[in-house]
Amino acid sequence: MDKFYIQLLVWVFVVGAAFAILWKNGYLARLSTYVAETREELRKCTWPTRDELIQSTLLIAVVISSLGVFTMAVDFVVLYVIKRLV
Repeated sequence: MDKFYIQLLVWVFVVGAAFAILWKNGYLARLSTYVAETREELRKCTWPTRDELIQSTLLIAVVISSLGVFTMAVDFVVLYVIKRLV
């Protein structure tokens, strides 16, 4: 059990040292600024309504299904032609 506490203490020291180095070099301030600016930009975005999201999702599902059926049909036709030639 003592070994666990020693390992825990070492990790706390390592994380604390890394935090202190990042703080001293100003990386944490830049990260904070980046997060604040990102949140501000995301507030400016126009997010879709629930109905718009559902309609878009259904449209994408239909298009992907149609593309899959088309690809299968072309594959069967090409396979049939190749079998007839060979």
